[in-house]
Amino acid sequence: MIDTKFLDQLDRFSLIIHKRVTSSYTGTRKSVAPGHGLVIKDYRPYVPGDDFRSIDWRIYARTDDFFVRRYEEERNLVVHVIIDSSKSMDFGSGRTKFEFASMIGMGMTYLAMKENEKFQLSTFSDQLDFFRPRKGMNQLAAVLQYLNTQKVSGKSNFLEAMRHYKKLISNRALVVMISDFLFDADQIRDALYLMGKHDIKLIQVLDKKEKELKYTGDLKLHDSESRSILRTFISPRLRMKYRQKLDEHNHKIESVCDTLGAEFHQLTTDTPIFDAFYQILK
Repeated sequence: MIDTKFLDQLDRFSLIIHKRVTSSYTGTRKSVAPGHGLVIKDYRPYVPGDDFRSIDWRIYARTDDFFVRRYEEERNLVVHVIIDSSKSMDFGSGRTKFEFASMIGMGMTYLAMKENEKFQLSTFSDQLDFFRPRKGMNQLAAVLQYLNTQKVSGKSNFLEAMRHYKKLISNRALVVMISDFLFDADQIRDALYLMGKHDIKLIQVLDKKEKELKYTGDLKLHDSESRSILRTFISPRLRMKYRQKLDEHNHKIESVCDTLGAEFHQLTTDTPIFDAFYQILK
């Protein structure tokens, strides 16, 4: 369960977060009006008085002519935070993966509220569940209550959840997906294809013990979602093969994200929470 002191921490650290990450965070807002932003609309010839910094030097290298970039003005951001609440997220040697993911989700909704942006917070396992936001900063306490009362259960059905979630998004949005992503990378690829051209951040949350497999000897391993039991002997060789398989899995996810223009961040639950924010939003 997330302590209410975390709300005080969010408020206390808001100025630091704002200074370090706001320029990146608000840069995803978009409209069709020309102006300043991060999304290039088109180009036009340079004329005296134009901002010299807007010259596209790659075009100059090819043509020996000066062209300036024209941007689309950015506004009306909607932030979608989607947290995995399947049973595998209940694992943790200190705080659970779901608790850590919830703290990240709360931080993202907090930033949205501070910028007067709309947000939608949801959880998923084998089905979607939605938090119905109200106006005002007192929403933060309601978000805390919602997340603290969520039951971590069921199997993760990421692709099906995103198939349903896509129907909720009309305009371009910032979509933050938080999970351990310990399921088929093809599901992730297909889900990202479905989400189209939204700005997407995939945040993988793992416990340090499951990332490094810090166990030895004869063990019974319980699958929290399927409830199956595996008897095994964990040797240094098996630990090495496990880490290799996990690295290969994460490289697949990272490759999919790179191809489709999404961001992929890997965190462990022992990461200081505000360090996690800086990494995600830098």
